[in-house]
Amino acid sequence: MSNNLVIIPTYNEKENIENIIRVVFGLPLTFNILIIEDGSPDGTAAIIKRLQSEFPSRLFMIERKGKQGLGTAYIAGFKWALERDYKYIFEMDADFSHNPNDLPKLYDACANQGADVAIGSRYVTGVNVVNWPMGRVLMSYLASKYVRFVLGINIADTTAGFKCYRREVLETINLNKIRFKGYAFQVEMKYTAFKCGFTLKEVPIIFINRVLGTSKMSGGIFGEAFLGVIQLKINSLMHKFPQKKGA
Repeated sequence: MSNNLVIIPTYNEKENIENIIRVVFGLPLTFNILIIEDGSPDGTAAIIKRLQSEFPSRLFMIERKGKQGLGTAYIAGFKWALERDYKYIFEMDADFSHNPNDLPKLYDACANQGADVAIGSRYVTGVNVVNWPMGRVLMSYLASKYVRFVLGINIADTTAGFKCYRREVLETINLNKIRFKGYAFQVEMKYTAFKCGFTLKEVPIIFINRVLGTSKMSGGIFGEAFLGVIQLKINSLMHKFPQKKGA
């Protein structure tokens, strides 16, 4: 069994899901994949089930009824991973906006460079985003600046969703207390890991907007992030975080 698990949430990703699975399984470093499938009406689950017969020991799926939010999908995946012996747990989108070929770089940051959380960063070396409208690039970039200012966390891409966690991070964080579902979930996980004393490292990537399928982004997600950051800061002043062993 591989020590590496890639968690991929899906909703209506029939155009992308088979290709992304095959690319990940074709990498020289071995990864298993767990799909969190939120009742896609387009037949995404059927494609995954067909591929499970081809990769029975490497491809897994949790099927849920309806869209329940990105954050709850990842929490379900994290808990599944912790019930097994995975040492490195990854977050990745299904639509190729995160390049699967960058997975070994995130792994290397955690396995060999001292990081507890490796972040695939769009902004650590400038703005590395392809095919996004300028307004969306600006909104995302300024959102990360806002989060850094409010939370005092030295991360250039605070809303990034392409990450690798060492197992200890997810064992230490109380996953039942993670509250947010959209962009704010990504911020909350980074900030909580930071407050627990873990080392976060940004790894430069190029983010490419999806070519196939439909974006799940909405104004409500950004609204949750804006207000959620303030809530996170207030709560952190009244909350004692569990600490990394030896920290």
